[in-house]
Amino acid sequence: MPVLDQSVLCHINADISGMKVPWLYVGMVFSAFCWHIEDHWSYSINYLHWGEPKTWYGVPSLAAEQLEEVMKRLTPELFDSQPDLLHQLVTLMNPNTLMSHGIPVVRTNQCAGEFVITFPRAYHSGFNQGYNFAEAVNFCTADWLPTGRQCIEHYRRLRRYCVFSHEELICKMAAFPEKLDLNLAVAVHKEMFIMVQEERRLRKALLEKGITEAEREAFELLPDDERQCIKCKTTCFLSALACYDCPDGLVCLSHINDLCKCSSSRQYLRYRYTLDELPAMLHKLKVRAESFDNWANKVRVALEVEDGQKRSFEELRALESEARERRFPNNELLQRLRNCLNEAEACVSQVLGLISGQEARIETPQLTLTELRVLLEQMGSLPCAMHHIGDVKDVLEQVEAYQIEAREALTLLPPSVGLLRSLLERGQQLGVRVPEAHQLQQQVEQAQWLDEVKQALAPSGQRGSLVIMQGLLVTGAKVASSPSVDKARAELQELLTIAKRWEEKAHFCLEARQKHPPATLEAIIREAENIPVHLPNIQALKDALAKAQAWIADVDEIQNGDHYPCLDDLEGLVAIGRDLPVGLEELRQLELQVLTAHSWREKASKTFLKKNSCYTLLEVLCPCVNAGSDSSKRSRWIGKELGLYRSDTELLGLTAQDLRDPGSLIVAFKEGEQKEKEGILHLRRTNSAKSRPLASSTTSATSICVCGQVPAGVGTLQCDLCQDWFHGQCVSAPRLLSSSRPSPTSSPLLAWWEWDTKFLCPLCMRSRRPRLETILALLVALQRLPVRLPEGEALQCLTERAIVWQGRARQALASEDVTALLGQLGELRQQLQSEPRGKEAPAYPSVPASHLLREGSGKDMHKVPGLLPNVDGVTSHEKVVPLQRSDLEVLSSLLPHLTGPVLDLPEATRAPLEELMLEGDLLEVTLDENHSIWQLLQAGQPPDLERIHTLMELEKHEHKGNRTRSRTLEKRRRRQQQQTDLGRQSKDLVQEELQSKKARSSGIKLEEGQEERFEEETDSENIFLTSPTDHSPNLKVNQNSLQQKDSGPTAPLPSLTPFLYQSYPQQEEL
Repeated sequence: MPVLDQSVLCHINADISGMKVPWLYVGMVFSAFCWHIEDHWSYSINYLHWGEPKTWYGVPSLAAEQLEEVMKRLTPELFDSQPDLLHQLVTLMNPNTLMSHGIPVVRTNQCAGEFVITFPRAYHSGFNQGYNFAEAVNFCTADWLPTGRQCIEHYRRLRRYCVFSHEELICKMAAFPEKLDLNLAVAVHKEMFIMVQEERRLRKALLEKGITEAEREAFELLPDDERQCIKCKTTCFLSALACYDCPDGLVCLSHINDLCKCSSSRQYLRYRYTLDELPAMLHKLKVRAESFDNWANKVRVALEVEDGQKRSFEELRALESEARERRFPNNELLQRLRNCLNEAEACVSQVLGLISGQEARIETPQLTLTELRVLLEQMGSLPCAMHHIGDVKDVLEQVEAYQIEAREALTLLPPSVGLLRSLLERGQQLGVRVPEAHQLQQQVEQAQWLDEVKQALAPSGQRGSLVIMQGLLVTGAKVASSPSVDKARAELQELLTIAKRWEEKAHFCLEARQKHPPATLEAIIREAENIPVHLPNIQALKDALAKAQAWIADVDEIQNGDHYPCLDDLEGLVAIGRDLPVGLEELRQLELQVLTAHSWREKASKTFLKKNSCYTLLEVLCPCVNAGSDSSKRSRWIGKELGLYRSDTELLGLTAQDLRDPGSLIVAFKEGEQKEKEGILHLRRTNSAKSRPLASSTTSATSICVCGQVPAGVGTLQCDLCQDWFHGQCVSAPRLLSSSRPSPTSSPLLAWWEWDTKFLCPLCMRSRRPRLETILALLVALQRLPVRLPEGEALQCLTERAIVWQGRARQALASEDVTALLGQLGELRQQLQSEPRGKEAPAYPSVPASHLLREGSGKDMHKVPGLLPNVDGVTSHEKVVPLQRSDLEVLSSLLPHLTGPVLDLPEATRAPLEELMLEGDLLEVTLDENHSIWQLLQAGQPPDLERIHTLMELEKHEHKGNRTRSRTLEKRRRRQQQQTDLGRQSKDLVQEELQSKKARSSGIKLEEGQEERFEEETDSENIFLTSPTDHSPNLKVNQNSLQQKDSGPTAPLPSLTPFLYQSYPQQEEL
């Protein structure tokens, strides 16, 4: 507000803090502002942004002197020492006291979002009711100028400093009167007149005193403290009296006798303007103030045409521009002038648009005939001369002539279409709408619509869509009615109804759940071809039928090829066939083939993959070609858990197309075998160089467990394949002893080299490693599939690799050296069997480690008298009875007495066996020969007491949790057994009645039973036939059955074999 155009303060260049620059006030509860008036008695405005209310007390300006007198009378001692006390904002007085002395006091509460305005010399005070935030600033309007002059006189009497020079403000506004508002110019003129008269009087008094020296001074360039009167502290601007001998001070002309005691001849006048310049400035203000009256007389004469002559449009525009430039106030006369100019501009615009449209022959917004006549009358009534009125009269004459021609053309029978169109075009160029043009338009639209319908239904033309037909029907409804139009509408509606019916029929065929055969769809398409309309659903049905025929051709090509199709191809065809809205008989056959293939794959996955395995079946069946890098192998295993890895098929270099080619898969498999072997050898060398977890070594290479930590402590295990170390609790460790039904003739203690201490880490043993017989059963089922699977071909490669290795292993086991070693172990075994149950373990001269505690590779466990519990009642092959705490203590006491080796294994014999053992551990298949070789190698080296101790410690920790779980399971089993016995009695009678029915369908049930038994046996073997890392013993097939299946190198096996292996019923069935 202080800097608005109508505010006086905008003419002050300085930024006066508090007056031109707003102040912000933060109030607290009961914080007050004292009685005061604004500087220079100006207006003030206060806005409360937010917070608690602010209470105001105000006294009108008429009672300002009365308030000052009351305060002086009540506190005389304060005003004697400080006459300007009320200007210091330090005086508070109870409003009731002031009112008791007859001073009018008003009160108000200012809330947030409200303004409070104080008027000139209106005393006010107040306080805050709480925490709030306000903003205040001063402003001055034209009516303030006399009050501001009175304030300067008041300040002069009180000798109070001025904030700005009032004379300088008046002169600055008078210097540029054209920039002033009209009301402000009048007020400034009055103030300037008073100021000039007073200046003449003061300078005359100076001459009478004898002071004649003078010089011009630009007081506005001096600081305020250098041009203040030393007597009254007023800021000088128009003039001041100074002395040559006393240059430090000056006085205003009202105090010429208070400058100094120097002679008048040494004193001189410092002035800003001469007395001749001030009247010139006053005259400019007068011209500005009286210019409005002269302008108003001109406008009144022009609008009322008092002299009988209309002014031009340019003259009226000049008067309006003069009012805007001189900033005349908005008034009724100016508004009339602007309305007249707007009407004239609108008329000129309409006339120019009408004439330019006719000349350029373009379509413009047309006037009606009535509007054209009103425009002509309006132009004649305007107070300004319109030069285009003659053009409007010419247009009106053309329209009247056109009306006569149009009426004559409409009466002709039959109507001429060409003549109607030419008249319609002429009427559009006139720029004026006439009634006859509408009738011409109707007849032309009828002819155009009938022609469009004829073209759309023409047999030789392109078929239109339903949208086009519906558009024609909608357009025909807007055309004026006639016999020909009505007939065309009826024919078009009938055709549209038939087309919609066929569209609905085609839509039903496309969306129905029950898909229709191709013959039905062909019949629908043939009948819909007779309709001369393009039907989208019929076209979609036609496209679907074409796709179905192409799909049938693709199926025939695949089924009749030289090789079985790939599963991916069949799945793609099934997906495409299911999306087609056509009933396909071939689709059912393909779905059955795909379902059978998926069933085989699931069965193979259950056979090979561990529970929650992170590998796919194809990855398990393929060699691990990246086994040579420990970090890469470990990061891949961890990446598989996170889902970020490259599969073994990608590492083999096999693309999706290579997986379709059996030859590429076999070649890559063979190459992968060699890479896997080379990689594991490199990895073994690397891991062997690492420091043991318990050893203090300075080497930087250390093992990292699958948990990501460095294995340390007594609970660590070393993988027998990759030679890396792991935490025993982070991996599946083998069990030292597990129990099953013992043999009546077995020895209570077995050889330590037959204990199940072999450990393969989860990075090396990726699958459950089923037996070869189970894999052969899967291959037999694979041969019956009419589908090619990458997993099936990989399984064939794996089986071939296992059989080749088995042959090499049997040949090695049948050699003379190995046979002799097996004979020595057999003799030791016979000695153990000849010992009675109650007899303690004998000492063998040739066998230092005489305490033999376990039989075979995870075979039937035989209890030690007084140590192991009676397990005669255990018949299931899956049940494992954990060791009691006393058993583990006895075993721990026997560990110091174990010594070895028990066989002298030459290096020439050991090296081939170790190589075979390495290759056998890489196979994801369980073979009996693998365990036989492992037994020989174990017997040829000292017992690994550290590993045995670690396994015993792990079993101790596991035993604590198993004992509680076993009790809970036993209680649950007993409750289930009681419920089963009760239900079995009620079902006996029902089963007797159903036996006859089962006998009649025994053929079918037999096949189903065999298949179910095969699945159960497969699942059972998948549970049993796993490596020691799955906490289950290694099962071995009876050597006698192997001799029946394969004669040759295995025939001369020594007699130790029957004591190392024990057959299982399900393996014999296989």
